Amino acid sequence: MRIGMFTDSYPPFINGVSTSIETLKGALEEKGHTVYVVTVGQDSSTYHYDEEKRILKVPGIPIGIYDYRVTSIYPVRIINQIKDWNLDVIHSHTESTIGLFARLMAKQYHIPLVHTYHTMYKDYTYYVSRNHKLFDLGCKKVVEYLSKFYCDNTADAFIVPTNKTYRVFREEYHYDKDIYVIPTGIDAKRFYRENVDLKKVEKLRKSYGFRKKDFVVLFVGRLAQEKNIDFLLRVMQRIKKHYSNIKLLIVGDGPDRERYEADSKMLDVENVVVFAGKVAWTDVPLYYHMANCFITASITETQGLTVIEALAADLPVTCIRDTAFEDMVEEGVNGYYFQTEEECAALLKDLAFSPTKLEELKKNGRKSIEKYSLEQFATSVEAVYQKAIEKHHNKKDLSTFVTNTFKKIFKKKEKKDDTSFKS
Repeated sequence: MRIGMFTDSYPPFINGVSTSIETLKGALEEKGHTVYVVTVGQDSSTYHYDEEKRILKVPGIPIGIYDYRVTSIYPVRIINQIKDWNLDVIHSHTESTIGLFARLMAKQYHIPLVHTYHTMYKDYTYYVSRNHKLFDLGCKKVVEYLSKFYCDNTADAFIVPTNKTYRVFREEYHYDKDIYVIPTGIDAKRFYRENVDLKKVEKLRKSYGFRKKDFVVLFVGRLAQEKNIDFLLRVMQRIKKHYSNIKLLIVGDGPDRERYEADSKMLDVENVVVFAGKVAWTDVPLYYHMANCFITASITETQGLTVIEALAADLPVTCIRDTAFEDMVEEGVNGYYFQTEEECAALLKDLAFSPTKLEELKKNGRKSIEKYSLEQFATSVEAVYQKAIEKHHNKKDLSTFVTNTFKKIFKKKEKKDDTSFKS
């Protein structure tokens, strides 16, 4: 199968969506498919096609939110290039300009279209509304309309990564068409303990000043408002009063990093909170193995790939009670949930001083993520492609049938009119 993926997030831009798409591309290629990527470049004038990796980058203009860029809706210069790929299916991964371009290409060349809804935009409207309640409500309504419009009117098949997103479309957006729930798979093996250089882990741990007796709690992700980092800082303020050996290691970068670093000083937790910043992709597994448990207080995740990575690294997961994590974290089996800062602080203290409980949780981590294998991910998406192709051809056949029927009716009418005229 020849597959075209259209996305505005792709490496070197790093986030969950980029990881998901790059992972899917590799998994599908392992199954023998040919996968092309159309994405946004890092400047506003250059087109670039990597023929070997089959990645086409179009000029992008920054929009002022993180490193996101938008393109023209119909970049004419690359039309023939994409046409020559002779695609069997187009898979759109964004609702922005690249997503609209995918829609236009699919319609123009009669190619089946699959769409994956990666981002819960309703949780990010504050970047536009700036927390003005009435304006924020209006933004959320616009997001709902556009989300339904894109999936209702363009896609032959619609994918979401979790039951959380599924319920939003069913219960809040009242979307009544087929929805396929397919969790993003990860290359779990790269996080396995046996595949990590433990000497490097120990050296790295010492470089951050962690002692053997320190209990290290790890967060990995973008440092932005929606990740709820301030919640974690306040938890550490509560813990520090009694236990200075519990440390928080924050891995990642983002627009609010300076604010969080300033907050850690204001809360007097800078000696128990370490900001590691952005780290190399190849080194990420080392950081998971530096820690004793993983934590996230984000309530805006569609899936939360870092939770799966943590479980692959045999790390118990502590997370805020949110439906995004319910398919991954089982209470008391591979992790625990919290709702308040008090609950979170008590939970971390309990784990720090319960080595037997900690070890039991670690044993169950790897078993719980078998359904997130790359092979399962690719197989599930592949099945949706086949359904989309079948549905598209059925629509095409129906359209042809209707067109031909009307042609016959008009021909008969013309003959009748012609006979009447002659007589």
